[in-house]
Formats: sequence, structure tokens, C-alpha cells
Amino acid sequence: MFFLHNLERRVTLHPSYFGRNMHDLVTTKLVKDVEGTCAGDYYIIAIMDTFDVSEGLVLPGSGLAEFTVGYRAVVWRPFKGEVVDAIASSVNPHGFFAQAGPLRLFVSAHLIPDEIKYDANATPPQFTNNADMVIEPSTHLRVKIIGLRTEVGEMWAIGSINGDFLGCLQA
Repeated sequence: MFFLHNLERRVTLHPSYFGRNMHDLVTTKLVKDVEGTCAGDYYIIAIMDTFDVSEGLVLPGSGLAEFTVGYRAVVWRPFKGEVVDAIASSVNPHGFFAQAGPLRLFVSAHLIPDEIKYDANATPPQFTNNADMVIEPSTHLRVKIIGLRTEVGEMWAIGSINGDFLGCLQA
């Protein structure tokens, strides 16, 4: 689910950048450092604006200036039970991996409907029901998140395509 979140971060600036457009440089560095990163339970998708840039404090010994910047960001926090659209990235006999934006998902063969079987003889290897459903790399899918795991800078999920309206998306 997407949220608009007020956040704060400290940004350091090298003395060679001191001058008239220092606040613009601080904002640019903030965007470069923060957008697209995982911040624990959520991903920072985009920075909307900065609303509070403090006066710079010179750090002793290095000459760098440190600014505290308040900003609003669009964040995405996946929840257990949430349904997301994903793209399959690899398929193996135990299940398949998929990518839902920055989130990496694994869907186990136990969480795939019984009529869909792994076919190792196909090129590329795939899960198929020998009719209209084929799951191979680059297949667009709708997956329900059933578990999440977070570490510093990374997030993984376990998903399922057992259920109504889950599985391959027909173009």
C-alpha cells in the first residue's frame, strides 16, 4: 500500500559545493541517496518535496557541512494479505521467483493450484496446466503476499497464486 510519509535525514555536503545554490545541492543529494531505497518496513518510491532544510553545521576535522532535511516521500509498504501484480523472473521445480516493483517474491510449488504442474522439458522450463496458463520468465502474474521478511536494506516475500483471480494475467 502506498503512503505519503514525513521523514527526516542528515545530508553532508563537501566544502567545494558551498555557495549560492547549496540548498538545491542538498536536495539533489537527498534525492540521489534516498529514492528507490528500502528503509526497513517500506520502500521510498519518490520524494515529493523538502520542507525544512536546517542551517549547515561544519563537522570538525573534515570540513563537511551537515544539514538536517525534512521531506515528504511516497513510500510503499507491502502487507501480509495484500495482492500485487508481479513479473516472473525465474522458474524451478520448487516454485518461481517474481518481482513486484522492488519486492522479490517466491511462490512455492505448494502454493500453486494442483492442476498447474512443472514441465522441465519445455523451453524455458515452466509451470503449466497444458491449456491457457503458462508461468515462465517474464509472465505477468497476480500474487497474494502471505509472508514478509525484512533485513537492513532488503525485503523478501512469500506469495501464493491459490485463490480466485490470482495467477497469470491475460493480455
